[in-house]
Amino acid sequence: MSDPVSSNPIFVAIDTDDVATARDLALTLAGSVGGIKLGKQFFMANGPQGVHDVLPEAIREQLPLFIDLKLHDIPNTVAGAVTSLARSLAPAFLTLHASGGAAMVAAAREAAEKFGAARPKLLAVTVLTSMSDSDLADTGVSGGAEEQVVRLGRLAIANGADGLVCSPKEIAPLRAALGGEPLLVTPGIRPAGAALGDQKRVMTPAEAMRAGASRMVIGRPITGADDPAAAAMAILEEIG
Repeated sequence: MSDPVSSNPIFVAIDTDDVATARDLALTLAGSVGGIKLGKQFFMANGPQGVHDVLPEAIREQLPLFIDLKLHDIPNTVAGAVTSLARSLAPAFLTLHASGGAAMVAAAREAAEKFGAARPKLLAVTVLTSMSDSDLADTGVSGGAEEQVVRLGRLAIANGADGLVCSPKEIAPLRAALGGEPLLVTPGIRPAGAALGDQKRVMTPAEAMRAGASRMVIGRPITGADDPAAAAMAILEEIG
């Protein structure tokens, strides 16, 4: 399923467990970003109702919802989770771990298909952007991050994922291996001069878009700014 880069490819990661803070950030950033990503920290504290409180369906067209729970379990359990999330939240994007295997990804896609055109797009996480080659070696994965990302990317796309979550450093090899069709969504984005935080494989927004990213996930450089909307607009200007 193709998904051309929109006029605003920025999804802002709102990493908080406070509903009011998340809602204020979302409303502040409406018109400045392409969507809102809520992850485990928020979801574990507030559940589906908290998500609705932050992003009521009335503003979902302006601010699409990206639910980042990185599902990873036996195929039947992941299929059930996809069904529950699609029914209760109708997210535009939903993540699962490619390392869950072919059967798990295929089961997630089968569950998503039951929602027709309104189904969430499934993004398979390859290698977390906080992990280096040595971190992977510690877990028994040889060959380094790039090789593992391409291996997992091929598996996920072949079994029904719409796209991948990868570091910007792996955009080029994934495009070479998989072509222009899959969505490539990249965390690990840091504007020039920004602190790296816990990210290890990073690029600037402009570099990531030139490399072939479809969407970028950016958190602290926007949410931690004195003026989050201005920070988001500055990144858009940087992209050009």
